[in-house]
Amino acid sequence: MSPRRTLIALDAAAAAAVCAVYLVFASFDGSDGTPAFTGPAWLAWLTAAAVGGPIAVRRRWPLTSTAVTLAGCVAAALLDLTREPFVPAALVLYTVGALTGFRRSAAALIGALTVLGAGLFTGLYIVTPSENLAGAVGLTCMTLIVAGAGWVSGAAVRRRRERDRRARASEQARVVSEERMRIARELHDVVSHSLSLIAIQAGVANHVADAQPDRAREALRSIESTSRDALAEMRGALTVLRSNAEPADTLGPTPGLDDLEALFERTRAAGVRVDATVDAPARVPAGVALAVYRVTQESLTNVVEHAGGGRCTVTVRHDRDTITAEVVDDGPHRPGGDPGHGLIGMRERVLMYGGTFTAGPSHGGGFTVKAVLPYAKGASR
Repeated sequence: MSPRRTLIALDAAAAAAVCAVYLVFASFDGSDGTPAFTGPAWLAWLTAAAVGGPIAVRRRWPLTSTAVTLAGCVAAALLDLTREPFVPAALVLYTVGALTGFRRSAAALIGALTVLGAGLFTGLYIVTPSENLAGAVGLTCMTLIVAGAGWVSGAAVRRRRERDRRARASEQARVVSEERMRIARELHDVVSHSLSLIAIQAGVANHVADAQPDRAREALRSIESTSRDALAEMRGALTVLRSNAEPADTLGPTPGLDDLEALFERTRAAGVRVDATVDAPARVPAGVALAVYRVTQESLTNVVEHAGGGRCTVTVRHDRDTITAEVVDDGPHRPGGDPGHGLIGMRERVLMYGGTFTAGPSHGGGFTVKAVLPYAKGASR
């Protein structure tokens, strides 16, 4: 049985139990076994149904069921059917507190307690008196306290549900924000490097098109190759993002340590002299390998953009537990201030794998980017 059907069955059972209790109280009084209610039987049945019946649908129509149940409780008190409506009053007011907004719920509580208190006291002390003034006041106050406690409990449940709902919404928003940042970082890493190279090579082709057509055609071929590589990398990045998996688990290839040499060649084609030393372990986790590649790629992009046609040294080395990627250029010092999306993305990527990242001016001039990432031996490269 589904949870919803279980709740409906429980409410129906509670409604039947309340109706039965009211009919039992109408049939006997507690002292000598004589009937406490001397009116027509149909009126006792109707009153019992008014008190208990709405409990079966209290979750669907909380305010309506509360109004009908409390009207039945007042009628029962006036008819001397029963004078202790603790359970039905507390149950329906609990439902109002749990399922209705605070303002409507509070207004319903005030109205319910006013009507219930006035009707119960009138029945106990005036219409069908069975208590002295102190007894009538005491029983009325006790009923109102129990009914109010039911509403307070329901309101507490509603507030807890709202807190949980807000927490879930906040968590969902955080996940969406992180996913957007991840997509932005991947696309930035893929696109910025290739577009920088394409822009430089297009400028070269345009400059030498008339005087050196062979060199212009070479630049155009390089643009074509770089564009194709960028499209392939973007498809691979989107495959990773859509599957929410590590690169090694996706169908599309993603760049890694074996692709560094091609990256160096593309950078050299843009006019930067690259001296590279790569001493990487035989097997590196795919995510770590991608991080090393992206850090190197973004660093070389910055060299192309900021260092002009200078020179840079790329070193990838490893020891027993870590792999280090370092890029040093000999260009001018870069202006301070906003570090830009590239450096921020590199730092986030390295920190995601538990590594350390530094970037800043070198002592002898130029700029140095260094990333140190831990890796587990035996993982796939």
